[in-house]
Amino acid sequence: MAATQSNAADSLRLESISKAFPARGGEGEVRAVDTVNLNILPGEFLTLLGPSGCGKTTTLRLIAGFETPSSGRILLDGKDITNQPPNKRDMAMVFQSYALFPHMTVFDNIAYGLHLRRLSRSEIRTKVVETLELMGLKGLGDRRPNELSGGQQQRVALARSLVMEPRVLLFDEPLSNLDAKLRVQMRSEIHRLQRRLRITSIYVTHDQIEAMALSDRIVVMNKGKIEQMGTPGEIYHTPATRFVADFIGRANFVDATVIEESGSNLVVEVLGRRFTVPAKFSYSPGMSVVAMLRSESLTLRQDESLLQVVIDQAMFLGSEVEYVVNVGTKQIVVVEQDPRGISVFDEGQQVGLDFAQEAIHLLPA
Repeated sequence: MAATQSNAADSLRLESISKAFPARGGEGEVRAVDTVNLNILPGEFLTLLGPSGCGKTTTLRLIAGFETPSSGRILLDGKDITNQPPNKRDMAMVFQSYALFPHMTVFDNIAYGLHLRRLSRSEIRTKVVETLELMGLKGLGDRRPNELSGGQQQRVALARSLVMEPRVLLFDEPLSNLDAKLRVQMRSEIHRLQRRLRITSIYVTHDQIEAMALSDRIVVMNKGKIEQMGTPGEIYHTPATRFVADFIGRANFVDATVIEESGSNLVVEVLGRRFTVPAKFSYSPGMSVVAMLRSESLTLRQDESLLQVVIDQAMFLGSEVEYVVNVGTKQIVVVEQDPRGISVFDEGQQVGLDFAQEAIHLLPA
């Protein structure tokens, strides 16, 4: 199967897209998607991430043509496709439920869309055989879906979309029905295929690990709006809001105070210590702010010169130890990575809490 070639001018754009549904009871409306603007670049893997009800699936359905926006436009390569039916959009969807035809073989499931395009039998056979090999399904073409494992069924569903060589590939939480080990395997498979074929891909998930592992960019959604958009590193290390910080990774939120400005930096007091950190937005001395501290950036040591905390919980998780510690009346989560060779502290033990100034990310109070 040939890799999809993209023109540098190609892009998929959402311009001020909104979608409203009637509210329950028939009075008023609910905005599932609220003035969303997006520009998806050719060959990009973009993930819509957020909790249930945030608008990510509705946004995907608007792109696919399964829903019509209440306002706004959708453009592909500059052409308005807002009112085009799904079968005219040159897109393919990989569904959560696989949506395979149970009475058809694997070969016929993959070939189904090609028959609708009225390709010749030889063309269909060549494309399906290539795709079976690409997806690691060689030798399974004569089987029916109920003879396959969950992972194999998901590969068939993906193969059925890839064989159409779409301009845009859409994923609607495709791994949510798989067990944990299969999810990791299929996540790796999707990543490998997308990087090889460079098909513009839009992926919907509520799983932050999936989003960070697969994406060139992540769009975090909340209540129908875009909360933040950026690379996985930007979203993780410099979240724009407390919602994003709390949704991605494990974060502790600690009250802090601005002591003074120092050029483009601020001197802040966090947990009784003073640090100099970059100023992300306007502050003034004495202002209350919130310091976000990632759990893995904190360290526990037997050192009386550090802030003393009491271990409330200690959970050994194999690759890491997760502690819940009491800092006065507040609880903080600390994660020690790769605990081999270190002693696991006991519950009730008093230890010192340490962190570097690079671990601090300030947010408005």
